[in-house]
Amino acid sequence: FQTDGTVNVSGNSGTTCSVRLASSQASLLKDVQVLLSNFGIFSRIFKRREAGERLLPDGKDGRRLYACKADYELIIDGESRERFMSGIGFITSGKNEKYEKWVAGKALRKTQPFASPVVEIVYVGNEAVFDTTQEDHNTVIFNGLVTGQCGEQPLPEYGACLLGSVNLTKFIRHPFTDFAEFDWSEYREVVKVFTRLLDNVVEINGLPLEKQREEILRKRRHGMGFLGLGSTLALLRMKYGSPESVQFTEDVSREMAVAGWEAALELAREKGPAPIMNEEFTVTKEMLRKRPEMARDGWKPGVKIAGRLLHAKYSRYMQRIAQEAPQLVHELAETGARFTHHTSIAPTGTISLSLANNASNGIEPSFAHHYFRNVIREGKKSKEKIDVYSFELLAYRELVNPNAKPGATNDAERLPDYFIASDGVTPKEHVEVQAAAQKWVDSSISKTANVPTDFPYEKFKDIYLYAYEQGLKGCTTFRFNPEAFQGVLVKEQDLKNTIYRFTLDDGTVLEARGDEEIDYDGEIHTAANLFDAIKDGYYGRM
Repeated sequence: FQTDGTVNVSGNSGTTCSVRLASSQASLLKDVQVLLSNFGIFSRIFKRREAGERLLPDGKDGRRLYACKADYELIIDGESRERFMSGIGFITSGKNEKYEKWVAGKALRKTQPFASPVVEIVYVGNEAVFDTTQEDHNTVIFNGLVTGQCGEQPLPEYGACLLGSVNLTKFIRHPFTDFAEFDWSEYREVVKVFTRLLDNVVEINGLPLEKQREEILRKRRHGMGFLGLGSTLALLRMKYGSPESVQFTEDVSREMAVAGWEAALELAREKGPAPIMNEEFTVTKEMLRKRPEMARDGWKPGVKIAGRLLHAKYSRYMQRIAQEAPQLVHELAETGARFTHHTSIAPTGTISLSLANNASNGIEPSFAHHYFRNVIREGKKSKEKIDVYSFELLAYRELVNPNAKPGATNDAERLPDYFIASDGVTPKEHVEVQAAAQKWVDSSISKTANVPTDFPYEKFKDIYLYAYEQGLKGCTTFRFNPEAFQGVLVKEQDLKNTIYRFTLDDGTVLEARGDEEIDYDGEIHTAANLFDAIKDGYYGRM
């Protein structure tokens, strides 16, 4: 900036000021732009002159044609200009003084948005996608933006998690009555049997890489979770997100955890603990810093400690298990557990639909009690709309009222208020349900908070701040935006309320509601699914 940068004052009576950097190398300015963005400085790059031949002085009192490169200019103004001058500036005084003279006595407003509007999204074809990792802090920088690596399941290098889910609706007795209850005894027994099953799957894991197989056999981790929580709460006449539902979620998560670790001890005594439990690890200063109780117990840097002791006695998660079952954890520290990790609540979308009669998936409430599912059919270019009903609605019609309908206003068809869907749960309630389970889940949870399309940014930000305060490992939100992404599950009202516009080859614009059917290319499509198919490149222009 000292050599090729300027402070540009312009406008009537010098009303505007910007910091500029000129170069014939666009790549240099783009690199500078990325560096500036790490300081929160927003800038724009403009092409000021095309490449070509120009008549220039030849140094001999004459002029001749020279091949000139294109000229580019990087401009910093507004709030970012102030950040640049206060945090970077120029080496010598001349340019700094020019700015200080201009800014003297001015009241500068902090109104510059650190954003760019999306003008148009154009499909240009398929591109290779690369996965990136950063081992020290798990953060990477793309175009000057720092982002954390994202994944539902935090895993070590070459790690894999064998997932399995318990259907909670199977343990409800006397649903929709004053005597409705959850069979805790049978639930605990199923968890123990299922734990043994998942441990057997480790032996036939089928993982493709040798290092993956070595990793899973060394730690023998699996991820048991549940599905149907939302449906189960409805069967118990609890409203998803209410205090009693949050307590039930914690109870069902805690009982799964404790029963699973009881099975871990039984299996270790029967078949042996996971190999890592018998390995020895060197105590480090970092260990003692993070676990001061180790220092209180007399552990010093350089001393060897068994993996089973580190796992059972000094992991924060197992310390919570010890509050419920202290003798169990004491015996795990002596024997070693059969596996290092036991619980993980997966999305379970497919198995909830196909194997559990569309019980709510994972830890979620039902998406809706009647909706459409967009299904890919072989040979079709657009997805097919399928009617779907929730498990609890089907059960309620079978056991209580065959005429019950979602959204009905008359008493003969109205559903009770505990029939709640995902958009009827506040973002705060979504987080609270996840937090209730998270403390008893030693891996992670797939959970989505649905927010309205017009949800304000500040409230949206507050969801993530609240999730952080509650100690969640991750938080995901979904905002219905059909222009960008329609989704696999779609509500009838959303389709009716969304208008899609198609431009034909002759310039005619066709408008249709999302649920209206269009005959195109020999197939019948809903307007919404045809729009997605065209946008995704399955068709050319209409």
